[in-house]
Amino acid sequence: MDTVLAVLPIIESMQPHSVMEILKTSIEWARAEVFSTRFFIIFAILFLISGVGFWYLGKTEIAKAYIIPTLVAGGLLMTIGLGLFYTNKARISRFEIAYQQDRKSFIDSEIVRAERTLKEYQTIVFKVIPIVIALTALIVFFVDKPAWRAGAITTMAMMIVILLIDGTAHGRMESYYEELQKVEQTRDN
Repeated sequence: MDTVLAVLPIIESMQPHSVMEILKTSIEWARAEVFSTRFFIIFAILFLISGVGFWYLGKTEIAKAYIIPTLVAGGLLMTIGLGLFYTNKARISRFEIAYQQDRKSFIDSEIVRAERTLKEYQTIVFKVIPIVIALTALIVFFVDKPAWRAGAITTMAMMIVILLIDGTAHGRMESYYEELQKVEQTRDN
């Protein structure tokens, strides 16, 4: 709970009123993203522990069927989490350099990047992932094979984790994009 509360001031402080404050807002957005990616890593560890647990303790056919899907899901979530963690961590220092070199180009490139990211969220997070969840639910409902059910249930769980984390990341990106647009409008006036 304390870690979640630690992010709230970062998000609330994303209120730039000038071009000078947009660097601070950009860095705070990236720090919030770095914090958020830790949840991918936490869930990855939980999936990996589950896979190992099914491997050691699984006696039934369905329990044994969960071994590979949970380990694969854990590996995928770990890859996503670490990739986003290091990307956003590196972005923080690049923000400062790009901003110091050319403020206008920095703001313009961030607006383009934010627009592209928001479109990707709309497609992947809010369309593709729910479709995958629905399809895997149908597999659980209609297929009576342990391996298929374990794979489908694990896929659903992983997709829900991604939906939860990326759903909040989408909200942060929308706020960041709005702040970038405000700065661009004040800059143009």
